[in-house]
Amino acid sequence: MDIHIAAAALMRPDGATLLVRKRGTHAFMQPGGKIDAGEAPLVALYRELDEELGLRPGDKGAVYIGRFESPAAHEEGARVIAELYRLDTDAEVCAQAEIEEARWILPDERDGFIFAPLTRDHVLPAIWGAETVEV
Repeated sequence: MDIHIAAAALMRPDGATLLVRKRGTHAFMQPGGKIDAGEAPLVALYRELDEELGLRPGDKGAVYIGRFESPAAHEEGARVIAELYRLDTDAEVCAQAEIEEARWILPDERDGFIFAPLTRDHVLPAIWGAETVEV
């Protein structure tokens, strides 16, 4: 089963990225979510950012990074197909809806975190460089 999502690499000016952990899970991932039928990926992303974090970026320069595929973190046998966008922000965010925790993480602070496969294998290397991200 394929799950089509839109995800955000939210970046602070100091290079930190915002990762979220859904309620009842252990893996951190980018905020975002499923794209509804007929919905454009960027529209889905903005809807999810509002629902999950109370963030309304508007037309503040989302930059398309690319499409990435990976095993789903929390759905056995499923594959995530993600449209990833970078958004620069220093706005306050508040975990809400299904989000249990939202954390800004700098590249040198990633030890001790469990990352979703998409985040670990594709997103963090894309935004922080090609160095290997440890599990």
